[in-house]
Amino acid sequence: MPDSIRKVNVVGHQHPDTDSICAAISYAYLKNQIDPETEYEARRAGAINRETAFVLNHFGFEEPRLITTATPQMKDVTYNTAAAIDSETSLLAAWNRMRDDHTSTLCIADEEGNLQGLIAVRDVANANMDILDSEVVGRSETLFSNIIETLNGELIVGDPDGRVTKGHVIVGTSPEMMEDILEKGDVVLTTNRYDTQDYAVRAGAGVLIVCNSARVSNVVKETAEERGCAIIATKWDTYAAARLVTMSIPVRAKMLGGEHVHRFSVNTPVEDAEKVMAKTGHRFFPVLDEEGHYSGIVTSSDIISPRKKHLILVDHNERQQAVYGLEQAEIMEIIDHHRLGSIETAGPVMFRNMPVGCTCTIIYDIYQENGVEIPANVAGLMLSAILSDTLCFRSPTCTPKDKYVGEQLAKICGEDIDEYADAMFDAGADLTGRTADEVFNSDFKVFSRGDVRFGVGQGSFMTEASRKAAEELVGPYLIDGATINELPMVFYLFTDVKTQTSDMLYWGAAAEEVAHRAFNVDPIDGVAVLPGVVSRKKQVIPALMETLQRMQEEQE
Repeated sequence: MPDSIRKVNVVGHQHPDTDSICAAISYAYLKNQIDPETEYEARRAGAINRETAFVLNHFGFEEPRLITTATPQMKDVTYNTAAAIDSETSLLAAWNRMRDDHTSTLCIADEEGNLQGLIAVRDVANANMDILDSEVVGRSETLFSNIIETLNGELIVGDPDGRVTKGHVIVGTSPEMMEDILEKGDVVLTTNRYDTQDYAVRAGAGVLIVCNSARVSNVVKETAEERGCAIIATKWDTYAAARLVTMSIPVRAKMLGGEHVHRFSVNTPVEDAEKVMAKTGHRFFPVLDEEGHYSGIVTSSDIISPRKKHLILVDHNERQQAVYGLEQAEIMEIIDHHRLGSIETAGPVMFRNMPVGCTCTIIYDIYQENGVEIPANVAGLMLSAILSDTLCFRSPTCTPKDKYVGEQLAKICGEDIDEYADAMFDAGADLTGRTADEVFNSDFKVFSRGDVRFGVGQGSFMTEASRKAAEELVGPYLIDGATINELPMVFYLFTDVKTQTSDMLYWGAAAEEVAHRAFNVDPIDGVAVLPGVVSRKKQVIPALMETLQRMQEEQE
């Protein structure tokens, strides 16, 4: 497996049915057993239906995570994962970090990783050049520890956790010079003159910075303690110390606040990030993880060649049924039991397509070929998929292979096939609290023939009452379903499993004529009754395709 593969997603079609979900989980488990060097994860391309929810709950599985797009996302980009800095970090420390990391921007976050802002080298430079702002240290409520670190100094008197809360930064040359300018709380820089040090402390200085490693007398220390004045000693002279002390202010005083920062989630599509980057003109952008916490920082050059997502497709091989952005992904394998569709690949892939009733029947064979034991709960998923797709072996798509595999899986998971099938179908037919949209999309697929696109949905029911209730709910929604999916016509099968009869509802200008010609029936009040028709794949799709093709040829 190439090193560039971060993970392989095993995913079924949009509007997933039980086979689509169970095949993804079962095949991901198998691949992880035979290829432990690569991570395979089952995903879903849409909301699961109630039948599938029942199956997952019955066998103790969580829903697979949703995948909405196969286009590269920020998680597929190699961006800088350098740690964020704390908002109390001094400008000098930030400057040194930028120099050491060869970057011009740092992100700022709290202990939980919540983004607070970012600071660029120009922000530090501007602060350093603003030499006339003598109040910035106090206005920024600068920590004593920042001043000590910036001046490479030593705290002689004071609380190491204290901070400057007000005042100016002044140079105390003599008592006479300070008499008219020193205010309470000021930061005063002095040298070794005792009288200057003593006057500054007695006059109410908040911080006394003694330069040139000058001595501080015990008298001055005692007075400072009494009056709450911190004393910091540094080796720098007053000129250097005066310049450096302004670099001790916290980065939060000069940062661009988080509310003004453009940021991306790891799930942001790269194409969306490109648009934002081009519009703003900024160079650096924070990246947040799926919990919204700081993850790293990205530049426009980082997203030029993102890694492609790697997919294994199960239970479909038509582009219109696949997750969005499939053309930008790398397809590794396709496991399916439907007609050959419209998916194209950049290179050869393992494509296993068999004329059986269920994808999980094929996956069972792959387990056997690789000598991998099927766990009882996985066997339960695979059995559920076969029972669902073959209508408990009643569908014309069901083959002797499906029935044999289903029986073997039932032995492994310990389920009685008839009892379990009834419970599963009943769960799927339950309409309590469900909307027309939910029922419509529980098993709906889009197909095409020539220039015509159409959709076909299907619901399976154990009783006539539940089937009629579903028809009343979904029937009025067909026009909405067609509009949302941009389809000129839709057909929906309401299948009675036990009588093996389907009512087909439809919508579209030519839908009634198509239904009449495809099945040789006369629909009544928008319903075509189709005795013996239970399989969308084998009995409905081929008939619709052939009819549409014939109608197109007649028009030409």
